[in-house]
Amino acid sequence: MNAELKEIEKTAEKLVASLGDLKKEIGKVIVGQGETIDQLLITFLAGGHGLLEGVPGLAKTLMIRTLSEAIDLKFRRIQFTPDLMPTDIIGTEILEEDHTTGKRIFKFNKGPIFANIILADEINRTSPKTQSALLEAMQEFEVTYAGTTYPLERPFFILATQNPIEQAGTFPLPEAQLDRFLLYIRIGYPTAEEERNILESTTGKKKEAVKSVIKGEEILEAQKLVREVHISKDLIGFVSRVVRATRAGESEVSFVNEWVRWGAGPRAGQAMILTAKARALLKGRFAVTMEDIKSVAFPVLRHRILMNFKAEADGVTSDRVTAELLDKIKLPAGV
Repeated sequence: MNAELKEIEKTAEKLVASLGDLKKEIGKVIVGQGETIDQLLITFLAGGHGLLEGVPGLAKTLMIRTLSEAIDLKFRRIQFTPDLMPTDIIGTEILEEDHTTGKRIFKFNKGPIFANIILADEINRTSPKTQSALLEAMQEFEVTYAGTTYPLERPFFILATQNPIEQAGTFPLPEAQLDRFLLYIRIGYPTAEEERNILESTTGKKKEAVKSVIKGEEILEAQKLVREVHISKDLIGFVSRVVRATRAGESEVSFVNEWVRWGAGPRAGQAMILTAKARALLKGRFAVTMEDIKSVAFPVLRHRILMNFKAEADGVTSDRVTAELLDKIKLPAGV
């Protein structure tokens, strides 16, 4: 048992070092945004999908493209537009002639979804019908067309971006689609120093080349290792209480009944524990702390708590509800 534990620790140390190299490569192109990059890596380690939201010009697309360059995986970008069709994503059948027999047969021509890292750029610019083409891929890691199911190569990640300020020509993502995203990551403006560095680095002649520092097999190994990270029963109980407290009508916190229309489901608790484990491993630890849970709670719950009209009128957001819950709900003394 000790030998097995030592092997796990050795693998974990190697992984943490590889993730450090990965962050350095991304840092060659992306200035600042340390928390956002961490949340993207947590999404990868936990084996989920991420939704990035930020105003234009905050390098959302560049960040994902740079990340894909630093990982030895197949990358495809899909630009979502109002006229995009589901077949533009998953592929379609084409009629081909077999030169040996002279017979014509239908052959499935795979779409851009058949890659490892998918950038779904401006996902809210396409119709719900086209958005729904991603649901099976995100949940089951497979695509069904004309009655035939095609598995997707693992690891498989969808990283979607959306613009929060443009309303014309956009289609809000339905709750079922939002729930498939492990984390809802918001990107803020850079600090004054970071912005000066951005202006200097992007307007000069020198351009840093990003090299691949981690392979797909290592990502899969890391995803298995994440599930080995320890979390105490008390912290699991805390996560359960927080998630259950988001539900109006049964919450132990009174303001939830006032502000929330629909709370988070069990998938939110699973996401919070899994991403907390991933964050602990990213920080070089093999046990989850309260800091890990509080850090991931916001991007986990942000899109899973649906506010009512009173909350919207009062300017109360799901992030505020999450902050209040983390403040009100306490662990047992001594934990």
